[in-house]
Amino acid sequence: MKPTLLLVDDNEEILEFLETELNEKYTIVKAMDGEAALELLRQEVIQLVISDIMMPVMDGFELCKIIKTNFEYSHIPVILLTAKNTLQSKIQGLEIGADAYIEKPFSPEYLQVQIANLLMNRAKIKEYFVSSPLVHIKSMAHTKTDELFLEKVNEAVYANLEDAALDVEKLAKLMNMSKPTLYRKIKSISDLTPNELINITRLKKAAELLVEGKYKIYEVADMTGYGSQTNFGRNFLKQFGMTPTDYLAMKQAKALSNDPPE
Repeated sequence: MKPTLLLVDDNEEILEFLETELNEKYTIVKAMDGEAALELLRQEVIQLVISDIMMPVMDGFELCKIIKTNFEYSHIPVILLTAKNTLQSKIQGLEIGADAYIEKPFSPEYLQVQIANLLMNRAKIKEYFVSSPLVHIKSMAHTKTDELFLEKVNEAVYANLEDAALDVEKLAKLMNMSKPTLYRKIKSISDLTPNELINITRLKKAAELLVEGKYKIYEVADMTGYGSQTNFGRNFLKQFGMTPTDYLAMKQAKALSNDPPE
């Protein structure tokens, strides 16, 4: 599926121009001011926002500020377009959390590269998180709001690690959120379902415990909510490309190689 972009500008010609340039690679939705854009954000799953700054009703600065401080939208990258090329204007845009700032007139090719880079960087960060045993969940956060949310998810899962039945419904209750809101937020930040994120969080805690060297593999499996060492080993291998035994051996070998000579 093509990523969905939200274009916001009070000039219909510019909206049509942008749509023509971008609709081959992206699904496009359009709004003519910030308030209309917020309404679309409530209705659609948006991957990136491109907004003009000077608009009636609600300008681009205010829209960007709301997006970056709103729990449900703070993960969405925002590109601001403007004819205002003063340094102060650029600083203001970056201070409220804009991910990129492009002056009009601009090259469509330059805009395409900015969009692709923002989406690709986020995809790389997500991939790094899911494939690396000791990388913290916060690595996926792009805003303070997202960071606080991900930390809260992590704490909720850690506090209930031994509960093999922990799932999205239980996690939603622990987070004091509705199931659909939790699902949408986790999916949009991490590209994972809540149950997948719960499983990865278990496995990452297991990797930490293995590195500590205080527990046998079957004990770690027990402590992280897996019914058996076999089930744990299968999940670990699928997620990180190595068995718990191989992972432990790799970490021990690395520790020995880093020991100072006697």
